[in-house]
Amino acid sequence: MDGGNCSSLTDFIFLGITNNPGMKVTLFTTFLVVYLIDLFANIGMIILIIIESQLHTPMYFFLRHLSFCDLCYSTAIGPKMLVDLLAKNKSIPFIGCALQFLTFCMFADSECLLLAVMAFDRYQAISNPLLYTVNMSSRVCSLLMAGVYMLGMADALIHTGLTFRLCFCGSNEINHFFCDLPPLYLLSCSNTDINELALFTIFGFIELSTISVVLVSYCYIILSVLKIHSAEGRFKAFSTCTGHLTALAIFQGTLLYMYFRPSSSYSLDQDKMTSLFYTLVIPMLNPLIYSLRNKDVKEALNKLKIKQWF
Repeated sequence: MDGGNCSSLTDFIFLGITNNPGMKVTLFTTFLVVYLIDLFANIGMIILIIIESQLHTPMYFFLRHLSFCDLCYSTAIGPKMLVDLLAKNKSIPFIGCALQFLTFCMFADSECLLLAVMAFDRYQAISNPLLYTVNMSSRVCSLLMAGVYMLGMADALIHTGLTFRLCFCGSNEINHFFCDLPPLYLLSCSNTDINELALFTIFGFIELSTISVVLVSYCYIILSVLKIHSAEGRFKAFSTCTGHLTALAIFQGTLLYMYFRPSSSYSLDQDKMTSLFYTLVIPMLNPLIYSLRNKDVKEALNKLKIKQWF
């Protein structure tokens, strides 16, 4: 840490999404609906996968954890953002800011890694169907998830430790609606070169590894699908991947745009809209993408309705 009295700052104040009073109620209503859909859709997906035996497969094991990650990082940000839209006091304690970012970073990183694991799972299911239950046993799936959460936590601890050791000796107003790295770097009066290097190096490694696993897995998947003689069989095999590909493209594309730019190109007003998309909208879209395009989930929902009727 360098320069200024770094120990005097005890809290931060969010400037929020907008200063326009006429927009606040509209935005609050809109994002309250989005967050509630996010909340109930992900909780519903988790409960459905747990109680329906036909969904006790590796694919839905990972999908359950995807919903859990979505639920955790959106809840770390959503309720506070909604309260701040209507509240006069938009402050957050220094430790609260650190915990908010730690939770967000851990589960966003875990989701990034989990999407790669899900691509590997689809490769095993399509390329090696006879050995699928052996290669993706419950023990293997549990070890993969443990690795995902451990790596997510390690990365989150590194970035949180580096960021909240910076000196914030000037204004404590964060031009954002949650504690994220770019606005905190701009607020700091310390040299953030090490922080930006760590962001590009560690998160870059995670992104490169994730994208590499996905690309290799889908290359093998495409080769395996092309070997299937019937058009119906090829369509059925590849249709199991469409939900995953859609979720992957949306999530990874947004993260690459947000974090792989030099600090000189940050536009916080524009980044707020992008942040709203990946912190609230994407967690809402994921369960809808998988449920609307997935035959097994639809059947499980219909079966559950029949059970409730009787």
